Amino acid sequence: MKDEGADLYRRFTAGDTGALEQLVELYSDGLVRFAYGYLRDEAAAEDVSADTFAALLVRRKHFKEQAQFKTYLYKIARNRAIDFLRARKRLLPLGEQSSPSDAEDILLLRERERVLYENIRKLPPQYAEILRLHYFEDFSVSEICRILRKSPKQVYNLLNRAKLTLKNLLCKVGIPHENV
Repeated sequence: MKDEGADLYRRFTAGDTGALEQLVELYSDGLVRFAYGYLRDEAAAEDVSADTFAALLVRRKHFKEQAQFKTYLYKIARNRAIDFLRARKRLLPLGEQSSPSDAEDILLLRERERVLYENIRKLPPQYAEILRLHYFEDFSVSEICRILRKSPKQVYNLLNRAKLTLKNLLCKVGIPHENV
């Protein structure tokens, strides 16, 4: 599979400033959502996204081709968000928007999302983080391994424990296990 981000980054390091603009357009919204999951502050999440792209300007040649560029970029964003949190001393999970067509469906979906995210907030931070990366940001286990600096076995174990813990929390509030 072709890595569009890596191609754009190579063009940028070769002097094409338009490629950096394309990278920002391609990844900035996802990075803001990802950082928002940590920070729960839209302005701070936008700052983290901007800092991530600023890091590309400063550390131009540090990307290693064996990883997907998106993984590399999200790892930088994660580190920036954690640095920000260390200054504020708090960690909260990600919210995500959906857009069904029917108004009733929207209300039902919002209520389910509210219950889901309310319960994700109750999870230990490492469980919430692994669920965000895997389900909301669509990272593979191998990409999560690189981002979190953990082995595949550790990632699978964390993911399974996180899902089981979330399932138990949701069952306690009346969401049957078939819907989890």
